[in-house]
Amino acid sequence: MQKKLSLNNSFDWLMALLALLGFLAVLQTFIIGKHYIIPTVLLVIAVLLGNLAWFGLHKAKWANLINFWCGFLLSAHCFFALFWSVKYRAILGEQFELVLVPLTLFLSALTWLYAKNNKLFVAGSK
Repeated sequence: MQKKLSLNNSFDWLMALLALLGFLAVLQTFIIGKHYIIPTVLLVIAVLLGNLAWFGLHKAKWANLINFWCGFLLSAHCFFALFWSVKYRAILGEQFELVLVPLTLFLSALTWLYAKNNKLFVAGSK
């Protein structure tokens, strides 16, 4: 049996965590915030992320590819934020580089290992 907590499933679990956070945001805005339209939009996002996590954990190639590209875009976002971010730099102050450089390296390595371990870009793989 394959281990569920491994580098092969790293972005699948990240999507599951984001789906859980989205569901909690739905509850918070609906119950505490007394909003009724915003939670439905958040629920759509939570359901999409939950489906990506579910199908990614069950090794659906399309879900693995979408999760990979989400990781790639998140890594690129962090990389470009190192050079051109004003908001993150204002929020983190002196700690900006100490937080963002390791985060960028970690996400980039995780994205590369996810693609490698799931054989996403190997010729002839299904």
